[in-house]
Amino acid sequence: CFLFSELIQYTHRRPGITHVKDFERRLADIGYSIGIRLLEYISWKEKSVKRETDFQRMLHFISNDIWKMLFGKIATPEKSKQIAERYMITEDEPLINKFISVPKDMAGLSCGAFLGGIVEGILDASEFSAKVATHSVTFDNQKFPKTYIVIDLNKEVLERESLQ
Repeated sequence: CFLFSELIQYTHRRPGITHVKDFERRLADIGYSIGIRLLEYISWKEKSVKRETDFQRMLHFISNDIWKMLFGKIATPEKSKQIAERYMITEDEPLINKFISVPKDMAGLSCGAFLGGIVEGILDASEFSAKVATHSVTFDNQKFPKTYIVIDLNKEVLERESLQ
């Protein structure tokens, strides 16, 4: 938690970070490189882990195994009912939002962008190219916002999935 807090402070002090979107993009970029390295580490550590070629199993791997390794609990994977290429990972109370004080000049900042970057890095390293966006929604009875990681698969991945 302290390391992530320092990462937030470091990113906030960087030149060129003037808007919330810039800040979130930078957090996602950092998360992206961590996601690639995390998948490499798990592949090296767990010699029995094979490369997933099915997106559903990969989504399950991320929301269960990766989340449990990083946060000690699992996230909820979902498929969009309206858009065929859209999937989501839902986190009710992300650990990274609990211990972060958002700077006053960055109201509305979602540190969940870091998680979205990790997911995008893992997916790209696994050859499931996708556009990943993160949204935080606060409900009346929740102290911390619920985080949605929205995954829009590229057309090539959808075509490959339909062939399997």
